[in-house]
Amino acid sequence: MTTFVDRVELHVAAGNGGHGCASVHREKFKPLGGPDGGNGGRGGDVILTVDQSVTTLLEYHHSPHRKATNGKPGEGGHRAGKDGQDLVLTVPDGTVILDKRGNVLADLVGQGTTYVAAQGGRGGLGNAALASARRKAPGFALLGEPGDLQDIVLELKTVADVALVGYPSAGKSSLISVLSAAKPKIADYPFTTLVPNLGVVTAGSTVYTIADVPGLIPGASQGRGLGLEFLRHVERCSVLVHVLDTATLESDRDPVSDLDAIEEELKQYGGLGDRPRVVVLNKIDIPDGQDLADMIRPDLEERGYRVFEISAVARTGLKELSFALAEIVAQARAAKPKEEATRIVIRPKAVDDAGFTVTYDEHEDLYRVRGEKPERWVRQTDFNNDEAVGYLADRLNRLGVEDELMKAGARAGDGVAIGPDENAVVFDWEPTLMAGAEMLGRRGEDHRLEAPRPAAQRRRDREAERDESQREFDEFNPF
Repeated sequence: MTTFVDRVELHVAAGNGGHGCASVHREKFKPLGGPDGGNGGRGGDVILTVDQSVTTLLEYHHSPHRKATNGKPGEGGHRAGKDGQDLVLTVPDGTVILDKRGNVLADLVGQGTTYVAAQGGRGGLGNAALASARRKAPGFALLGEPGDLQDIVLELKTVADVALVGYPSAGKSSLISVLSAAKPKIADYPFTTLVPNLGVVTAGSTVYTIADVPGLIPGASQGRGLGLEFLRHVERCSVLVHVLDTATLESDRDPVSDLDAIEEELKQYGGLGDRPRVVVLNKIDIPDGQDLADMIRPDLEERGYRVFEISAVARTGLKELSFALAEIVAQARAAKPKEEATRIVIRPKAVDDAGFTVTYDEHEDLYRVRGEKPERWVRQTDFNNDEAVGYLADRLNRLGVEDELMKAGARAGDGVAIGPDENAVVFDWEPTLMAGAEMLGRRGEDHRLEAPRPAAQRRRDREAERDESQREFDEFNPF
């Protein structure tokens, strides 16, 4: 059964905004009570936050689909709908958030760090908020906006001070088990360790974390063994410790060649060239191991490595190694910029959604309007209500869409599409749709929409011609 997961694909959906309410105040002896429909509530966000008590992404491996709650619709009597509840997902410290293409969206390091993965939709305005001197009692309300849908990838990069690297069965798990209270699986065959192990070491007044990376072999950076899957866990470390087996039974291996092979893989992976290195010669309790350690130690020291001879089984040489690593970690911490107390700074997102473009689509024979504000207005419109559609036309006219259509060469009756290509709303354009109160009919009606629609008829005629051509083709080509 899987107990450690460090990479998952998560499908998150924010809550939809609640619809506004179209209501008229009704009370005895008050025939003109006026509109009293409340606004819809905002949809809940999906928020990722760091919790240091969480160590794995296993929960999201089993349940990758998460959704926040929707906002409640508004009600009569000026009662606004309740906002949807935010969905807070806890992730381990060191989690990186990427999109489907591999672009980094956020790097969550530190307790309480948060990232809004999907934003909830706005609630629709009720008819009380839409009332004006010209439209005193709107017979419609705006719909709530849908929440964001996002597919993201979570990758865990262990936050450790010391990383143990080396060939399988070099003794990394044994070393971490004697330096800390960690209890990894230890056996005398390769790839015993299938997941990174993390332990806490105390050396004097310094407390640091140590992790081992399983499965490093030649070609690990290209996907061989388990190295590529877990190399990301050494990216945040302060020091790399090469654990070399001085008692290997394989005739084609020796500690120096093992070191060179692992260094080549780290170089191919990239981003680790500036980390200090320490070499640990393990298994010196075996006579041949001690002899080999004595032979290769001068060569390693000539290369500039700091070398320690230990035996994880006999527990010799561990104190010197532990304090040396603590010294390097302390130096690395002192060299880091001093972290200031977190200040709450409110930076409202700049809203510049007044821009839009108008282009002519020759293939579909219509004009396409693209822009954040027009597309949002279309999403908020109830097209089953003629008055709501007329209100949309007024808003688009005030925004300047009509002027831009004229500049682009549009004529009365031409088709206009607003929204994404695959889900656009298409209507026939009639210039100068701005109207006064005399053009408004009963609640929910708009006389401007009773005119014929020539552009729609032309599109239906083209579709009929295509169907007729396809039918004739099928008759002459039965096979």
